[in-house]
Amino acid sequence: MIGIDLGSRQVKLIQMQKGTVSRREMRDTIGFYRQYGRMHDGQLQIDLEEAGWSGDEVIATGYGKMAVSITGARQIPEIQAHALGAVFQSQRQSFTLVDIGGQDSKVILVRDGKVADFITNDRCAASSGRYLENMAAVLDISLEELSRYDQDPAEINATCAIFGETELVARIVEGCALPQLAAGVNYALYHRLAPLLKRMDSDLLVLSGGVALNKALADILARETGRQVLRLPDPQYNGAIGCCVFGGI
Repeated sequence: MIGIDLGSRQVKLIQMQKGTVSRREMRDTIGFYRQYGRMHDGQLQIDLEEAGWSGDEVIATGYGKMAVSITGARQIPEIQAHALGAVFQSQRQSFTLVDIGGQDSKVILVRDGKVADFITNDRCAASSGRYLENMAAVLDISLEELSRYDQDPAEINATCAIFGETELVARIVEGCALPQLAAGVNYALYHRLAPLLKRMDSDLLVLSGGVALNKALADILARETGRQVLRLPDPQYNGAIGCCVFGGI
């Protein structure tokens, strides 16, 4: 079974056999589309055989599934794929899934292994991985270094990614230390998620998506919400894993 998650920044491919991942690959979305995409009847079509993935049933989901066609693939909703992947990876049945990707965020309430409710934010980059990338660039540090800081945060209130950069520069000029600035960035992301978490509350928060690798955000979530926080073993591939689960691996 092959699962493919057409993310806004990365395409994630997973092959699973008998419940075990046998192969995985992550590719830049634009590069993947340029290399393997062909226009057919006004739609971009991808032939996975050209990309070296063949010989198995394919289930697709993700940001680009409506605009991009995968030859021979069945398509499922992104929310469903991520919930299935999280239940499979966590071995839990009831929780709130917090999925923060490159350009959007999803908070999904899972009850008894099924989606009970969800909220998505795909209109503003300020609650996505793109925001962290931009702010890390302003601070001239890596995302890995940014994820170390969650104490004594500088105050960053702007709700817009662009104005957030301007405010960060202002804090730099004021003399705030790097650890304070980085912690302020991580806390700013938490504050944008907090209203969504209140609406989708659970005793357990499960993290997926690339931003799940940010340890500081996980620590902030645990401290500020008082909830147990669990990062999935394969957070970036969760949607693709969910596709395989849907296919009956």
